This record gives sequence, C-alpha cells and structure tokens, in this order.
Amino acid sequence: MDIHQLRVFASVFKNKSFSKASEELYLTQPTVSDHVKSLEEELNCKLFDRLGRSIIPTKEAEVLYSHAMEIIEKVNNIKDIIGQFKKEITGELVIGASTIPGTYLMPSIIAKFRKMYPSISFQILISDSRGIVEKISRHELLLGIVGARLANSQITYMPFLEDELIVVSSPVLTKNRQLTLKEMMKLPIVLREDGSGTRRETEKILEDKGVSLEDIKVAGIFGSTDAIKQAVKTGLGVSILSRLSVKDELKYGIFREIKLSDIQMKRKFYIVTHKKRTLPAAYNLFLEHLKA
Repeated sequence: MDIHQLRVFASVFKNKSFSKASEELYLTQPTVSDHVKSLEEELNCKLFDRLGRSIIPTKEAEVLYSHAMEIIEKVNNIKDIIGQFKKEITGELVIGASTIPGTYLMPSIIAKFRKMYPSISFQILISDSRGIVEKISRHELLLGIVGARLANSQITYMPFLEDELIVVSSPVLTKNRQLTLKEMMKLPIVLREDGSGTRRETEKILEDKGVSLEDIKVAGIFGSTDAIKQAVKTGLGVSILSRLSVKDELKYGIFREIKLSDIQMKRKFYIVTHKKRTLPAAYNLFLEHLKA
C-alpha cells in the first residue's frame, strides 16, 4: 500500500466513479482500476460493489477513506513544513462558505491575508450552510464559514462574527418604516430555501416569538440571496436578509428597511472544521487570520 494508491482510492470514493477519478487524477481508467484492485488484494476485502455503471462503497471502504485522508494530509503537511524552511508558504486554500460570508465578507478578508502571504491562492466554494457542513463532515473540505449552527457531532464550531437580520422592502410596496412583528406578518414575504443559514436563523428567531412559517404569507422561495433581492425590488414581497447583503441597496434607496419595534434579530457566523482533521500550515495561518 502506497500513498499513490490511497490518493486514487480516495478520488474514486469521493467521486463514486472510476471514470471521474481518472479525469481528476489525469490517469487512464484501467490504471485507476488496477490501483483499487491492488488495494483490495492487499487488504483482502472488497472496496466497491459494481452495479452496472455505478459503484457503491462498502463498509470497509468507508473505514479506509477516513484513515486514507489522514495519511494523505500528513504527507501534504511534510511539503508545508519544507515550505516553511524556505520561509515561504505556498499553495491553494479551498474554503467553503455559505452565501453571506462567501459573497460579502471573504473577498476583503482574503485581500488582507494575501498582502502578507502573496504565494497563497484561494478557491471559495459557496453553498448553503448545510451543504458546507456536509462537505466538511465527508472530508471534501477542511475549513468553512457558515451562518447557522447545525447538529453534527463531527464538526467544531468557532464563533466568528455577529450579523443582524433586517426586514427590507421595495419603496413601492409599503411606506411603513416601523412595524410590529404581527403587522409585518400581514405582508407578503419572500424567503431563502430550506438549508440556508439565513432561513434557518429566521425560523429560530420567529419560533422564539411563537411564530411559525405556516403563519406567514409566503409569496415565494428562492435559492439565492441575489434572487431574493431581485424579488424584493419588483415588489413581490418583503424579506428578512442580512444587513451585510443589502448595504448598497439601503445606501442608494433601492430598499427601505422596516424596523420591527418588538424584536431584534441577531445571528452569528461560525468557522467550521472537522474534529478529527489536522489543518495544514497554510490553513492554520488563514484560521489565525480569521480569528484575529
């Protein structure tokens, strides 16, 4: 068993496909199959069940994947340590982020970080909070920033920043600048999809006030913050959004903030990592930058 075999196995496991693994690793499909077959013979077990064109990992494969990722990370860490001897840390960081932090926070944070470490580049994968947490728990990401704390025993949540959720409206929909929660519920509302951190935190805040989404006049549900903002602009309804995400619209009068007299909506962003994963040096540097 060698590190190359483990990398091939991990790619097949992650992609659930020999052909996709061969594309990712720039190897021929027979080469990928040979590496997996050699592992199966060495471990005396079957790692994948072949069902037609699809494959399903066995229980043995699930156990091996967790250990394989730890070994691969340790090998990668050796490169990081050698890089530190050269007094230059290089590499690409792949960071997961839910919509609000990924769109409105990460660009400026990364810009400041790269002034100190210009040899480090970034790839930001934006998904909803649930999607980011699932990717970290499946070892597809090492570090993420999300807008909701989800139940997952494998994940470490570190409080990052506080955000405020506010009610916004098109100026043509209502002239009111202050309402009670009960009055606001009479207006049509547009929401993010289930799984969004903003949606989840909105539900929690309303539930604390004894309000269910079933009590609200939902005019539409959209899969992105930009789609929600476009819906609000057209007057389809009001929405509850992060203040960060509507800063420009409020500044230029495109949206009007409706203050709720009987409730204040705050939520936290969290830095998320896997409890059993060791972060490489470059990731640790960026994590310390986030904490600072």
